[in-house]
Amino acid sequence: MRTIGLEEHFVTPELAAYGAGSASIAQPDKWREASRRMLDLTGERLAEMDAAGLDIQVLSLNSPGIQAETDPAVAVRQAAAVNDLLAEVIAEHPARFAGFAALPLQDPKAAAAELERAVTQLGLRGALVNAHTQGRYLDAPELRGVWERAEGLDVPLYLHPANGVDTPHVLNGHPELTGPMWSWGNETASHFLRLVFGGVFDDFPDAKLLLGHMGEGLPYVLWRLDSRWGFHNHHGVELARGNPSEYVRHNLYITTSGVCSAPPLLCALLALGPEHILFGTDYPFEEMGTATEFLRNAPISEADRAKIAHLNAERLLRL
Repeated sequence: MRTIGLEEHFVTPELAAYGAGSASIAQPDKWREASRRMLDLTGERLAEMDAAGLDIQVLSLNSPGIQAETDPAVAVRQAAAVNDLLAEVIAEHPARFAGFAALPLQDPKAAAAELERAVTQLGLRGALVNAHTQGRYLDAPELRGVWERAEGLDVPLYLHPANGVDTPHVLNGHPELTGPMWSWGNETASHFLRLVFGGVFDDFPDAKLLLGHMGEGLPYVLWRLDSRWGFHNHHGVELARGNPSEYVRHNLYITTSGVCSAPPLLCALLALGPEHILFGTDYPFEEMGTATEFLRNAPISEADRAKIAHLNAERLLRL
């Protein structure tokens, strides 16, 4: 069965320093090994793909990527350079790789233009954004032009976690809960809800957002979101689709990246339907072989397995 992975990280030597803040999250030896593997785009990576039975990786720049740069002009240059490099790698291995662009969201007009260039000229399949950009989230009014361009091009944005703007008080004194262990999922799910209540999907009803890690917990709270929306003070916010869950089911697509467990997959299938779930490995932070074995043996129908493994990616990304 053809298998396509959508959350497959890489980094370049020039941009690796931006990830230094994430090094404290991991055990030192594990971070060194992950960093080494991210720098390898075609050698060891292709061998691991073959061993795992992973046909295609949709490559994306690892967190925090371009979002960590403070100078907008530098970010614009960096995004163009890394997207050009990614396109070159894909051109050398067109049957094995596709890619998501990096965007210089520090300069919203330049980001929209780079998204169009990356899709129409370089053949990339959308863009991946690593959380906030210097404190600016994707619901910011000045980023509406990026959403307009993404909807017009009919490509998704993939929202990936990164270090937060600040640490919630409830996590003070517990650094072990900061990062992918716990806080990143909450932050990323909250970021998606900002898009819902900030009117992004009302302004751009056909926009598509991807979340990894089995949807960052969102598939499991849909009923309560709707119930409490009916109870809470709306503070002047009204939703064209009525309930929050309608946006999750319409605008959101999730990947299995980093979650190789049947119970959350089955819940996501019931909550979202099989057309909105795609495969991902979270390489190199999870092993490709573990992820592909999980997909092969998950207790789901063969029709749903095929959708998750490749059919949904082929449709959404036109692969």
